[in-house]
Amino acid sequence: MLSRLGLLRCAPARYLHNGHKINPSRDSMERFLRRYRHRRDSLIRPTILLLAAYPLLAHDVITTKITWSREVSRIVYKRCASCHHDGGAAFSLIDYAEARPWAKGIKDEVVTRRMPPWNAIEGFGEFKDDPGVTQEELEIIGDWVEGGAPEGNPSYLPAKPRQHTAPEPFRARTLTISGTLVATRAIDAVGVQSVGGALQMIARLPDGRIVPLIWVQSFHNGYSGPYYFRDPLRLPAGSKVELTPSTAEATLLISTPKQGR
Repeated sequence: MLSRLGLLRCAPARYLHNGHKINPSRDSMERFLRRYRHRRDSLIRPTILLLAAYPLLAHDVITTKITWSREVSRIVYKRCASCHHDGGAAFSLIDYAEARPWAKGIKDEVVTRRMPPWNAIEGFGEFKDDPGVTQEELEIIGDWVEGGAPEGNPSYLPAKPRQHTAPEPFRARTLTISGTLVATRAIDAVGVQSVGGALQMIARLPDGRIVPLIWVQSFHNGYSGPYYFRDPLRLPAGSKVELTPSTAEATLLISTPKQGR
């Protein structure tokens, strides 16, 4: 009968695997089955509990010294808070409790340069109110997320950012450029109003210098400008503005030079 239950197929008829003799009576068999089930359950239940707790344990493992309070909050306040605040264009990321559930998403968006919505390549031209994330900031955010996204000591938090206001637009004329433009007179370029897709824009000055104006990649298709230069750029007469590819188009923002310059 025990062999039909599949419990003693490999053991002698009157012995268990641990050497204890059994009486093949019904009562003995029932006692044996109870002991068997008890031992089985005593092994299975702790295993189930351990497996169930594993995601929680893995989630709480902290392997980085970078924290929200000391490093990451400063980046978010500087680069993201203009939109990501209460009443803003997107959900708030001002507090740790608000940002922590989005930690992986924040990393993915900034690494792929989809956020903040700014398509100009860092280091090619200098811009006013540039929200682009630097390489160092990317590494800080990546290490924070991969290290468990800890909060840290709240006493290290910076002051919360003030409500963002859009910068006052420059009063400037527009100059549409298709491929190449040679300036017939001196102009002051204050920015780029809009661009049509990925492109590079440079200015070749009459003295041979090359001034990088903007290099745009289509990281965020919903943003096309404007891009205001940090300082107005004087382009003397004879300067040649070039776009790459040659089929690209862009709108340059220019102001009339002051007399005597």
